[in-house]
Amino acid sequence: MLTIVFHKAGQIFTDVVQENSNLVVRAGIKQFPYPNLTYECGMGKCAKCACRIIAGAENLPVANWKEKKQLGERLTQGYRLACQLWLTHDIELSQDA
Repeated sequence: MLTIVFHKAGQIFTDVVQENSNLVVRAGIKQFPYPNLTYECGMGKCAKCACRIIAGAENLPVANWKEKKQLGERLTQGYRLACQLWLTHDIELSQDA
């Protein structure tokens, strides 16, 4: 089990999820981090699910082409697309309000 810490609009939400969880998929079926995660397409096309990684970035895979295209310079600022991440380690992330 993995611990996810999610920051949004001055609030902190924490939950435990199974390994290989995707936060956009979970939100879509009304599990954590629903209803706090903003997302739309779930396919890496809109970047509405962009989150800044606070801790755990070293355990994430290298950004794929969708993230590179959608996030551009924000990748160097620690942003990733939640819809493209299948989590295998604890992570702490924030999403702009």
